Amino acid sequence: MMDAYEKLEKSRKRITESIAQNIHLYGLPPSAGRQFGMMFFEDHPLTLDDMSAELGMSKTSMSTSIRSLSEAKLVDRVWERGVRKDLYEVKDDWYQIFVDMFTVKWRRAVSLHTAAIRKSMAELKELKKADDITDELLAIIESDIEKLLYIREYYDWLDRLIDAFEDHKIFDLVPRLEEDA
Repeated sequence: MMDAYEKLEKSRKRITESIAQNIHLYGLPPSAGRQFGMMFFEDHPLTLDDMSAELGMSKTSMSTSIRSLSEAKLVDRVWERGVRKDLYEVKDDWYQIFVDMFTVKWRRAVSLHTAAIRKSMAELKELKKADDITDELLAIIESDIEKLLYIREYYDWLDRLIDAFEDHKIFDLVPRLEEDA
């Protein structure tokens, strides 16, 4: 029969494994998810040695994962008086973690696509002026221009959606539960 501590550990392990399975949404491997999950349940910052001992993974592996977690803005390096080693803790605002991580990726995608659209649009408009253009090719070019205008509208909308996340206006539409009370 399980004692209370074992039940607590089983509960924590379930959440940690769930995080590990879903951490790919942040572009990270399951091992980083386990590290994040373990850190989530700690009430104090941890060193790489602490994490390595807890998870049974090498310090090098912990260092690589912590760097990835830090770059994804999931953890922060913190300072404590009298501690010479680097300390890390999980960011406590998961809403902001989501906003930071996804808006960075979305902005990058919007920038990439709008640059491609702008370049293709300029080329198609120039191509329309060519002397040797056939009516058939002109119809295809005009159809492509219409398609590019449509996806440009989509990326303009996506850009505004990103703004709504960054400005936290999204929470007016979909409030955090604590704001509902």
